Amino acid sequence: MPGYTHLCIPGPTNVPERVRMAMNVAMQDMRAPDFPELTKPIFEKVQKVFRNTSGRVFLYPSSGTGAWEAAIQNTLSPGDKVLMSRFGQFSNLWADMAIRMGLDVDVIDCEWGEGVPVEKYAERLKADKTHDYKAVFATHNETATGVTSDIAGVRRALDDANHPALLMVDGVSSVGSIEFDQDAWGVDCAVSGSQKGFMLPAGLGILSVSKWALEAHKTAEFGRCFFSFEDQMKHNDNGYFPYTPATQILRGLDVSCDMLLDEGLENVWARHRHLASGVRAAVDAWGLKLCAKRPELWSDTVSAIVVPEDKDARDVISTAYSRYNTSLGTGLDKVMGKVFRIGHLGWLNEGMVMTALGVAEMAMIDSGFDVKPGSGTGAAVAHFTGAAARAQTMAAE
Repeated sequence: MPGYTHLCIPGPTNVPERVRMAMNVAMQDMRAPDFPELTKPIFEKVQKVFRNTSGRVFLYPSSGTGAWEAAIQNTLSPGDKVLMSRFGQFSNLWADMAIRMGLDVDVIDCEWGEGVPVEKYAERLKADKTHDYKAVFATHNETATGVTSDIAGVRRALDDANHPALLMVDGVSSVGSIEFDQDAWGVDCAVSGSQKGFMLPAGLGILSVSKWALEAHKTAEFGRCFFSFEDQMKHNDNGYFPYTPATQILRGLDVSCDMLLDEGLENVWARHRHLASGVRAAVDAWGLKLCAKRPELWSDTVSAIVVPEDKDARDVISTAYSRYNTSLGTGLDKVMGKVFRIGHLGWLNEGMVMTALGVAEMAMIDSGFDVKPGSGTGAAVAHFTGAAARAQTMAAE
């Protein structure tokens, strides 16, 4: 089929041409004397994106799952008790990893479409007078259901209980896209990956740790090799890595961080909120609902759209792909067939969002949905043009 294939999933996201060209270079010697000229500034830039001023970052040739594992291995010990919650596919996978690695996991199961149960966390932390919990885990943005949770609230729960547990946060689909402040929220291990807000191909697991996590690392007893902080720090401090790094992706990361920091993180967050609001206006006009249960949980990086009970979301997804050359996100696990997802994160603007909405609208109509042509797309146009007009008025004033 002629024309572009449109990528409208919540990751991997679109790679900007500037980033792609930065990676389109010949292979180089990762042990050359000038290699640190590339790597050392990258570590500093990534820390700025996380808003981490007192810790450090680790860059692994892996997916975000590798960074999950690194966080556990380097700060905890077998048998440690931890507090977690499950409310979607990725929070479920993180809990599964913790169980399989031999942690004593206290899991709070929530309905899919809910977020981190901050009040329940607070109750359990206050009741833990002997500080048995060594870490509290929270998935910031649950990609499967389009839910963003209150990480600042989790930190307050820890502080109110005067609890020393580490705060571990999955920020894979939030860092670099929506508000994330590691210092202000007291996050000890913040996990991300290259293929979402960092606007890169998959291949880098990114872990930003606090000084408290580095201190906990000194007594952690998990065996570790590939993900070892010790090995990384020994080489990173000189601008190198303990094994062959993903050099081309590092070059892209250098440029993608420049793009985020040049735009300004607050502006990046505002842009994502603006684009997400346009998607939500379309969903409402279609007469559909989001999987996220309440407005305060709505994600600004991905919308999981619930289809009517007599419809199968997979029909929309397959029609969008086969007829309109567009990839929409599928429902995962418990919501398979019940939702389709539109990713609106990374290198994105109104026109790209309108493509996703236009194709979704056509695919739903083709699949027999009772959707009026132009309803959702029209609502998004009204939102985007109205928002632009308001911004121009405010600027003029």
